[in-house]
Amino acid sequence: MSGIVGIFHRNGAPVERALLQSLVNFLAYRGPDSHNSWMEGSIGLGHAMLRTTRESLEESQPGCIERRFWIVADARLDSREELRNELKRSGRVVRPSAPDSELILHAYAAWGTPCVEHLRGDFAFAVWDARNKQLFCARDHLGIKPFYYSQKGELFLLSNTLNCVRMHPEVSGELNESAIGDFLLFGLNCDNATTSFRDIQRLPPAHSLCISPGGLKIRRYWAPPADGRIRYAKPEEYVENFRVLLQAAVEDRLRMDRVGILLSGGLDSSAIAAAAKEASAKHAQATDIRCFTHVFESLIPDREGGYAREVGEFLRIPVKFMAADQTQLFEGWEDPEFNLPEPVDDPLFGAVLNSFRNISRDCRVLFSGEGCDNLMDFQMWPYADDLRRRGEWQRLLTEVGNFLWIRPFPWRGILARGLRLIGKEPGVPVFPRWLAADFAKRINLQERWKEWGEHPKMTFEHPILPRAHASLSLPYWTQIFELENAGVTRQPLEVRYPFLDLRIVNYLLAIPPFPWFFQKMLLREAVAGRIPERVRVRPKTPLQGDPLSAQLRKTGRERLEQMPWSEDSDRFIERSALEAPHGKMNPEEVCVSLRPYCFNIWLQLAQKVRYNMHAEAGNG
Repeated sequence: MSGIVGIFHRNGAPVERALLQSLVNFLAYRGPDSHNSWMEGSIGLGHAMLRTTRESLEESQPGCIERRFWIVADARLDSREELRNELKRSGRVVRPSAPDSELILHAYAAWGTPCVEHLRGDFAFAVWDARNKQLFCARDHLGIKPFYYSQKGELFLLSNTLNCVRMHPEVSGELNESAIGDFLLFGLNCDNATTSFRDIQRLPPAHSLCISPGGLKIRRYWAPPADGRIRYAKPEEYVENFRVLLQAAVEDRLRMDRVGILLSGGLDSSAIAAAAKEASAKHAQATDIRCFTHVFESLIPDREGGYAREVGEFLRIPVKFMAADQTQLFEGWEDPEFNLPEPVDDPLFGAVLNSFRNISRDCRVLFSGEGCDNLMDFQMWPYADDLRRRGEWQRLLTEVGNFLWIRPFPWRGILARGLRLIGKEPGVPVFPRWLAADFAKRINLQERWKEWGEHPKMTFEHPILPRAHASLSLPYWTQIFELENAGVTRQPLEVRYPFLDLRIVNYLLAIPPFPWFFQKMLLREAVAGRIPERVRVRPKTPLQGDPLSAQLRKTGRERLEQMPWSEDSDRFIERSALEAPHGKMNPEEVCVSLRPYCFNIWLQLAQKVRYNMHAEAGNG
């Protein structure tokens, strides 16, 4: 979770040392271990180091090989030994203890810009090729590491921290109205190539960027595979191979003396904890593992703490419980240290920041169980249709028969279809009435609403797992990763997602969904005997209440009624049409009703923060 920054003047103008250093200094909260920069004529690179692997303990960035290739990277690679062997076959020998940034440099030296096709892991990096006067940048396959850039005439500016890009005096604070419209409609920007600011772009996941005096080129280098097909003769082979891949994914992320695990008490995070404990026990350098669990003690009914405690006792891992009951609406949002780079539609987001602050005191690496639900999104009928197309009649009859025998009767689905037919489907979102009419008309928000709200934009390409496959390209992943990134949390804490390891992604997109994804049978079989049986067989259990609605009932609407409003927010919001949340609203309606308040506070703070950042840059 190190901080990176780069400045490149395409016209050959020299980089200003004081400005580059001020940007590196700004990133110091991301990387407390070292702060360095390198300049040569029209190129300047800066780095704030957070050491999060054993190989990084002696690492120094910006890094260089052959006095030609320079790098700044926020990177953690998987399959390091496999990559080293590939490099060796290409004539490049890399020492086993080389940090990940050095491996990336050797990959670029060996293969040029296609090097990203050989990399696996979480990364955002920039490589300067001095001979070709070319800057090559890349973001990992799923976008776990952020990457932002701005191109203003001959200036190209990059960072993995949005607020760092905003500090440059040539980058304006003008808002991107399309991104703001998306936020007010959906709670996030649906365009992975833009940000909330007109002058700042986001490099989408699985994309690389190449810039030189001749211009800028962006290329997509990977897409989730839709043509994989793995079939085994024996059922236990599916389970064993999945277990091996999960273990490898965890081990590749366990290259630190201490890690934390965000333990919910459910199946997914418990499986990660079990794999981490097993991996640590196998190695001479054991890893100190500790778990962290969010709980509600009184605000809503919550049994997660009991399950998490049981998992911790079973695995002999300490669990720290973090109560979120006392977080107030918009708590801490007026504090300049809050400093959200983009608007967030969670009025209780202060609880997330508090938990990251607490966890960062104990460790620098945190494992998350995100990803498994999406990859194991079970659909029977596309699979059955694929068997029909292939003429596998016996398997088709067997699989469909078994499925109909074990599945519960779909009362809920039948009820939902009936309500939809008579126009009374509950919880269907409606176009917000509080959007300013001129703004909505100017950027055609009604069409955007139809595109993403009424009919979410998903391209179904996978023959048997259409939803799981398409979900990997949805913009909410970018939001999840960036909200847990140090660029938002301002804590030196790196979150890792073992279930989103490419080896697991490719495997799960290639095996038959039945019976393995039905109620996540594959994962349940893989952890048999490794976690408490009560947790292993526990069904997916949502929270037993909505914390936001409960906090509103507890504290009332006084905070909303006393809120000062920015005049600039009137460009986007018709205040007279706002409807304060009330008891008849469902959780989704409560969230939507509070979204304009979230935006208003963010907009006021963004203006103050920009002024302070530019003053700081000028003083630097």
